[in-house]
Amino acid sequence: MLPVVAGLLLAVAASGRGAAAGDQESPPGSRFVCTSLPLDAAGAGCPVPSVPVQGGALPPEEELKATVLQLRETVLQQKETIGSQREAIRELTGKLSRCEGADGKSAAGTWKKELGKGKDTMGDLPRDPAQVIDQLSRTMQTLKDRLESLEHQLRANVSYAALPNDLREMLQRRLGDLERQILSKVAELEDEKSLLHNETSAHRQRTETALNALLERVSELEKGNSAFKSPDEFKVSLPLRTNYLYGKIKKTLPELYAFTVCLWLRSSASPGIGTPFSYAVPGQANEIVLIEWGNNPIELLINDKVAQLPLFISDGKWHHICITWTTRDGMWEAFQDGEKLGTGENLAPWHPIKPGGVLILGQEQDTVGGRFDATQAFVGEMSQFNIWDRVLKAEDIMNIANCSTNMPGNIIPWVDNNVDVFGGATKWPVETCEERLLDL
Repeated sequence: MLPVVAGLLLAVAASGRGAAAGDQESPPGSRFVCTSLPLDAAGAGCPVPSVPVQGGALPPEEELKATVLQLRETVLQQKETIGSQREAIRELTGKLSRCEGADGKSAAGTWKKELGKGKDTMGDLPRDPAQVIDQLSRTMQTLKDRLESLEHQLRANVSYAALPNDLREMLQRRLGDLERQILSKVAELEDEKSLLHNETSAHRQRTETALNALLERVSELEKGNSAFKSPDEFKVSLPLRTNYLYGKIKKTLPELYAFTVCLWLRSSASPGIGTPFSYAVPGQANEIVLIEWGNNPIELLINDKVAQLPLFISDGKWHHICITWTTRDGMWEAFQDGEKLGTGENLAPWHPIKPGGVLILGQEQDTVGGRFDATQAFVGEMSQFNIWDRVLKAEDIMNIANCSTNMPGNIIPWVDNNVDVFGGATKWPVETCEERLLDL
């Protein structure tokens, strides 16, 4: 049997060489003999590289890297093997075509029958070239999948502790910077929230104050039930020098950078007429005070700073008094019966009048709204106490004093519903402005 097989192989080889050296067509009478090869002979044509076994114990990361490199080499070798096998497949396909063309149907049937009984000519690869290529492609895809899986596993197994010190420090710095940025942003948002809340509260308070002022004014207009002919035609009488007779203005002052205070008063008390009015705020009982105490001249106090006024009103007659002041350079003016009698400066310059205090008629306050001293109390009568938030012109003050105009204060107007009396102080109808002029 062996000599027969050897003879067949020699014949195939000789015919192959003759076909390669001849013309395009084989000489008449020549033919190819095709047969299958033994399984052990096919192994030499399709070498499969073996994966070397790693010796010694290696870290998991190094072992995975080595495995990835080996798989990459295997893929390259498989590509080379596929290229060489494609050439062999093309050569064998040509030979098969010539064999089938040269043989008759019976010979072809016999050859196919014998070929069906044999084994594959390329090891464990199929005889169909298309199937060979598909199988090799699937093998390559499998190897690629395994390679990607190993790379993914390698990346997953690299722990944070295995990172280099420089990289770990850089990551820590980046995390620290990110944390500080987040904390800073949170603090900014908290500040904005607090600021927005404060602005909203302040706006709501201003709105409520304005609404309350409007409601009071509407209420005053709706009532119209004053005991006097007109809401401003009354006077407050403080007949005794005590520490419990006084009047109180219901409204308070806003922050002021200038003001004008005008009033009618009559007093014959001595020594000194006392305190016609005082305005106290938390932390400063002498924010605005007009006082004549003992044998001293009349004094104007702003933020506890003093200016003496050249006014003389303790003759028991009605007198119209106006005082102006501005925070700019602390300028002040004093008017009596429409005539300017004095002026000065540097009285609490650049100090704004604080808001929210208590305005008292007839007493000097040592605390806000209280601690009156009987020796400083006003004795007499007063009317038409008005306050403006600006310095009135001299002609306006003259017109008010000679009864040619009626100009109520835009901050504190003299109206019945805005003045309360305590301790025995009383409100009475007052003479008309013309009658007061006759008393001068």
